[in-house]
Amino acid sequence: MAKKTKISLQNILFPWLDALAVSSWGILMLQYWLSGKLYLLIHPNFFGLVIGCGVALLIIGALKMREVWRERRRAKTTDLQHINLFPPGWGSALLLITAILGLMITPRVFASDTAIQLGVTDLLSTGRTQPQSFRPSTRPEERSLVDWARTLNVYPEPDSYIGQKAKVKGFVIHPPDIGEEYIFLARFVITCCAADAYPVGLPVKLPENQQRYAPDTWLEIEGTMITETLAGKRNLTIAATSVKEVPQPRNPYSY
Repeated sequence: MAKKTKISLQNILFPWLDALAVSSWGILMLQYWLSGKLYLLIHPNFFGLVIGCGVALLIIGALKMREVWRERRRAKTTDLQHINLFPPGWGSALLLITAILGLMITPRVFASDTAIQLGVTDLLSTGRTQPQSFRPSTRPEERSLVDWARTLNVYPEPDSYIGQKAKVKGFVIHPPDIGEEYIFLARFVITCCAADAYPVGLPVKLPENQQRYAPDTWLEIEGTMITETLAGKRNLTIAATSVKEVPQPRNPYSY
């Protein structure tokens, strides 16, 4: 009798569990899109695919729930197992738990510690940036950090940019091998998803008596380009004339 009761409970719960697991993943995908969390995970080019999958999963989940409900009304509970669209089991429970955790946890934005782990001294080694994105007609003061990195990828001689104006935004990094009067201003670039993100940036020479900003603080820097020797290398550097703290943008990555 106990065994029969156990089987009956499984036949009652598993069909609903399958439907809830599928629906929860649809909700998760759409919630990430609506809340802006999706910017932290993938390139915007793939947003349409995620949205489409989310809608499709919600539709499948709704159809599954309707089918289960109709079968419950006209069949015995012990006959419910045959209507599953997906094989019942603990796999569905695992999927449901994972989706619930995804709704509760916000993805972590890559920051200075990750950049240092990836090699902060290589931030100006811009071989990974895409030369085809270089826009020679862009005025220097309109270039983002990524634009500067791509420009240097095409024309790497730092002296060529001395005196040009710069106005960029990024987060603060404190590499261990540069002086106290310098910081790195960086952003992460995503080509597909967060797994392939990599940092690019520029060193900044702070004005005298300028406060030291904590790592990961987002700043807007205005200044003039100079050449400085840092960590034994000649680097294009922003001599800052204006340093302003700004909030982290809704989309902290570049493309």
